Amino acid sequence: MRILLFTGKGGVGKTTLAAATAARVAGHGGKVLVVSTDPAHSLADALDADLGAHPREVRLDGSRAMLHAAEVQTRELVDGTWRELREHLRTMLQGAGVDDVDAEELTVLPGVEDLLALTEVHRLAASGLWDTVIVDCGPTAETLRLLALPESLAGYLERLFPAHRRAVRGLLAGIAGSEQVERWDSVADGLGRLAERLAGLKGMLGDEGTSVRLVLTPESVVAAETRRTLTALALQQIRVDGLVANRVVPHPGSARGAAAGWLRTRRREQEKVLDTLRGATDLPLRVVEHRAAEPVGAEALLALGDELYAEVNPLENLSGTPSMQVTGGGRGLDAEYALQIALPLHPSADLDLARIGAELAITVDGRRRLFALPAVLQRCIVISAVAGDDGLTVRFRPDPELWMR
Repeated sequence: MRILLFTGKGGVGKTTLAAATAARVAGHGGKVLVVSTDPAHSLADALDADLGAHPREVRLDGSRAMLHAAEVQTRELVDGTWRELREHLRTMLQGAGVDDVDAEELTVLPGVEDLLALTEVHRLAASGLWDTVIVDCGPTAETLRLLALPESLAGYLERLFPAHRRAVRGLLAGIAGSEQVERWDSVADGLGRLAERLAGLKGMLGDEGTSVRLVLTPESVVAAETRRTLTALALQQIRVDGLVANRVVPHPGSARGAAAGWLRTRRREQEKVLDTLRGATDLPLRVVEHRAAEPVGAEALLALGDELYAEVNPLENLSGTPSMQVTGGGRGLDAEYALQIALPLHPSADLDLARIGAELAITVDGRRRLFALPAVLQRCIVISAVAGDDGLTVRFRPDPELWMR
């Protein structure tokens, strides 16, 4: 299974390029589903097709190839999946003596709509009906929050309702009375299913077949956001397999006149931005020139996909180096280890490190992630940290007090 997520700053054309990539793969015989999780859906407009929550066929004219498309309706998912469980939880908390207002606030699961949208993508991918699922995500900021949800909500759920079902069941039985136990069973079952979904989502996002493709326009502001996004995704250990620069003005060649002069000037400015990006990352950067006609409809998108990828496989995925690895060693207290974390940092990145028990907390530009330290490092102390072009390297040495235990 190949899952490819498209995102970028609002208005850069990510929906069009996600649809064009899907059309290209389908045109070459692939079984493809393109699905939108963007709250402001425009996939139907790009494909010039009537879409809904359930995948529908979109035929490529002049070809037997077909692709499927859908737009996730989060409100329907919330109404159908979360509302009943939330009512059960609220009743249980009230029965345990929690104030009505507090019970209401405790059962507001942050980001539940985004979570359910991602859950629907996972369900569709797991159906086995398609070889490839291409996701038109929301703008960058929303996508970063979306991709962080499975891990953050799993922690929230564990703190609010511990995983050990019998312990919680016994606690509530003692506080609220045995008549509440049967209702708690249904709540616990619902929470168990939610926890399974979160685990499935984390597995999907961490799978080698899943990656993000960033879409941008060649402007300094957009490029700066793209570099920050590369760091944020690396912090979440989400793979990025490439960049697509959209709406690059055509080169006027030898043409003369005011219009040709304007095009040359604008093209030079755009090339400077693209050169800066090429110097900041080893990821492939594909370029799409601005078109006179808007690419709308399956056939126009297929032509755009052919131009974009030419002889390249659109689903090519760069495995790259491991996101985190430990090197070094030695004897006893003389040993020294290096923890290398692949984390591209832009020049103005605000980086902070902290050791919290068996975890290393890394914060970049206000985004924080806890990295569980490998067992060999849990009895060590940090002696230095260096940020470079290849990421972050943290050096450790055995802690004499912990090492001898």
